[in-house]
Amino acid sequence: MAGEHSDSRLGRSTGGAGCGSTPVSGSARSTGWGGVREHSAGDCFMVEGGRPVGGVLEPAGNKNEALPVLAATLLAPGLHTLTRVPDILDVRTQLALLRELGAVLREDPAQQQIEVDTRELGAQTPSAELATLGGAIRGSFLLAPGLLHRTGRAVLPRPGGDRIGRRRMDTHLHALRQMGAGIEVRDRHYHLELQGGFKGSDIFLDEASVMATENALMAGAVARGATRISNAACEPHVQGLCRFLIAAGAKVQGIGSNILEIEGVPELAATRHEIGPDHIEVGSFVAVAAMTGGALRVTRIEPDDLRMIRMVFARLGVETHFEGEVLCVPGKQELRIQDDRGGALPKVDNAPWPGFPTDLSPIALVLATQSRGAVLIHERMFENRLFFVDRLITMGARAVLCDPHRALVTGPTALNGETITTPDIRAGMALIAAALCANGRSLIMNAHQVDRGYERIDERLRALGAEITRV
Repeated sequence: MAGEHSDSRLGRSTGGAGCGSTPVSGSARSTGWGGVREHSAGDCFMVEGGRPVGGVLEPAGNKNEALPVLAATLLAPGLHTLTRVPDILDVRTQLALLRELGAVLREDPAQQQIEVDTRELGAQTPSAELATLGGAIRGSFLLAPGLLHRTGRAVLPRPGGDRIGRRRMDTHLHALRQMGAGIEVRDRHYHLELQGGFKGSDIFLDEASVMATENALMAGAVARGATRISNAACEPHVQGLCRFLIAAGAKVQGIGSNILEIEGVPELAATRHEIGPDHIEVGSFVAVAAMTGGALRVTRIEPDDLRMIRMVFARLGVETHFEGEVLCVPGKQELRIQDDRGGALPKVDNAPWPGFPTDLSPIALVLATQSRGAVLIHERMFENRLFFVDRLITMGARAVLCDPHRALVTGPTALNGETITTPDIRAGMALIAAALCANGRSLIMNAHQVDRGYERIDERLRALGAEITRV
């Protein structure tokens, strides 16, 4: 909807008053966004299980909104102000990429705010630093539209990210080509060129890819003519990028649907934008509280973002309710999986928004180990995402990996502490959850994987009563 302001979620009452304790928040930082190597790849978490995790939580900003919004600042030369920016490794990497490209950053960690000045861009020849940083996260390819719009060319390394299965770039490349970009792959880099600016186009994505939608959306915002994106992703973070672009002067309609219509404008202006709350983080903490018997209150949320998550968790036995705009998880719940009608085995599967998010499949699987009954976890999207199940089996879980996409889980099971290695962000958070409700001590290796997507997870869990330290 043209003219919608990106700060539409500001000014709402959080309902946090009277909760009786200080909220655990992403806003109080001791070091700021700092450098991308603040945490060592050799870090691990030591967890003593068996303690309830609860209290008051304020979720951090959405990782998957922050990355494209930071990239979109390149489209509009000027001084952008972003608030509720999560202090995570992937965001630090994206900020380092912007610095490498010539952006000037001013950080105010106490206010959870970053100013990004994109008036000057440097040369686009990839340095060794740019190649290393860009290859570390998948979000690096989101820089392509801004660089092409501003300079007519971009050289970007093949994007990295979690190794959870094949993650196609074909959809991204097809959309940008259709809008006028020339693309070649040489020396493990994407070489992109654009002459005469982006041109509006009628784009039908062959899959509802979040990043492909975001790249086409950014290009369409400054294209000549109109752009229509069909089969578009519509996750909360895509909606957040839409609001940022509208605040900068873009004309976007269809926010929250799978058809986006964009009327290109000659130029965008610098703006102010608040990153929305991370619904994946909220779901993660809700599951941890329910599994450990803690009572949790979550403030500053967007209730509509949590509807499917709450429905699926309810099928796994987790009760949640709202008190005003605070999401409440009662303590000491007796978790019981709800069978389908007729006593049929229930199934939890993920799907593009508004379906259950794939990023919460690992957490749902661990939650099922602590609920009475049996359930089939069906990971539709990524063929490697459930491979962490072998770690859970080592801890004592009754689970069978039927094939790369399906796992059968029976609970409740008393888990035991183990030394385990996390393969990616979401499996890492799931394994922390398992360790928190296990008997004894667990050592979770590759802590930096979790740091990529969860802000100061050890500090915030400790503030909620968990016994977890970084080693």
